[in-house]
Amino acid sequence: MTDPHNNLPALDALRTMPIAEITALPAEVLAVLQDEADAALKSARSLKDWLDGAIALKFGERAREARAALGKDTGTVRFTDGTVTIVADLPKKTEWDQARLAALVETIRASGDDPSQYVEISLSVSERAFGAWPDAIRRTFEPARMLRTGKPTFRLLRD
Repeated sequence: MTDPHNNLPALDALRTMPIAEITALPAEVLAVLQDEADAALKSARSLKDWLDGAIALKFGERAREARAALGKDTGTVRFTDGTVTIVADLPKKTEWDQARLAALVETIRASGDDPSQYVEISLSVSERAFGAWPDAIRRTFEPARMLRTGKPTFRLLRD
């Protein structure tokens, strides 16, 4: 195998290269560039997490105090530090107890009301479970099954 590092374009140079030039590169070179891009992304994410953590330490208490002053536990508050406006958001993430919701749906249905007026109901089947079912059951469910594809990915591995 030839050395893929010979005549290797710089990762930043890819931004300005025509796509035809990139696709013309040997697979070995593309694999090296993909590894470099993965490493750069991992490094950037790590740096961003570190910086975001420091910012949270610096302004977290002020954000909590600002929310408390407004009588809020969550949401967005704004305050300034020098000439910088800090917008601190603490989103609300609601989770529902699925077993209790199911019982409430049955209670609503039993009283003659339509539970869909109150609750969004979603049914799903895991692919692993579907694949493990007996053929007769799987055939019954197949008309309700739609298969869509996601974004294709390619991982180039070097020997």
